[in-house]
Amino acid sequence: MLYDAIIIGGGIAGLQAAIQLGRYGRATLVLDAEDGRSVLCRSYHNVLGWPEGVSGQHLRDLGRRQAEQLGIEFRLGTVKRVERQGDGWAVRAEESNGAVYYGKRLLLATGIKDRLPELEGLVECLGESVYICPDCDGFEVKGRATLVIGSGEAGAAMALTLRYWTDNIIVVEQTLEPTGREQRRAKLAEHDIRYVDSPVQRLHANGGQLTGVTLLSGEHIAVSHAFMAMGGNRVRSELAMQLGAEVADNGHVWTDPRTKMTSVPHVWAAGDIGIHSEQLAIAMGEGAQAAIWMHKSLL
Repeated sequence: MLYDAIIIGGGIAGLQAAIQLGRYGRATLVLDAEDGRSVLCRSYHNVLGWPEGVSGQHLRDLGRRQAEQLGIEFRLGTVKRVERQGDGWAVRAEESNGAVYYGKRLLLATGIKDRLPELEGLVECLGESVYICPDCDGFEVKGRATLVIGSGEAGAAMALTLRYWTDNIIVVEQTLEPTGREQRRAKLAEHDIRYVDSPVQRLHANGGQLTGVTLLSGEHIAVSHAFMAMGGNRVRSELAMQLGAEVADNGHVWTDPRTKMTSVPHVWAAGDIGIHSEQLAIAMGEGAQAAIWMHKSLL
């Protein structure tokens, strides 16, 4: 079958694009590996209409149901290879027994893979009491004792950013990054931020609510909120680069601000792989924007 559009990535941007394309009656396939940020986030607090928060999985379930009602097809699959096929694209998905799907238009909505330490209980706390984005969730730690579990300059920078919300911050050097450690300690001390160079060995939580951490040194820190700042997040722009799309030095994909099309004709990108603030609302808007122009290009 030749689809009008293939969307790689079934997160927030991909789902919103799928819904828009479904409303146009476009034959559309969504290929999703089900391992993106929206799978991990237990609660988004800054989304219109959800003042008490909403989980990424709940939004995904609602979005997929809505898209399927519009005739959108979904397949589980990690895409490693996309090739030009005539005027369209051939997409190979690994989990689908190597099946190849063909589409006239292509949307990359593959997002970002966060670098997170392997700590028991961490995933259950993400979005509930442990956060990764100060613009999204700095408000949640307003005036509260906050732990930053970080690596090198990324951890220090997060702590300084969070000073807008709270002056009670402890930074834990999770990876024992040696370069510039004493300089970071001195810089943070200027702002009364404690710097600890013993990593978190165990995270204590109850039903997604952080209660404290135990360090490798044996010290226990009682704290109810934390931010992760490990650095090294991977922008999943490999397919864009494979296709020859223009990509920034940090791996994010350049797109036309009006249409969200990449530098490769008939290939669009939306969501966190693009160059913008990494916000759910922005990803949703970009998904719809890309779908509108994909439809227009097919007319």
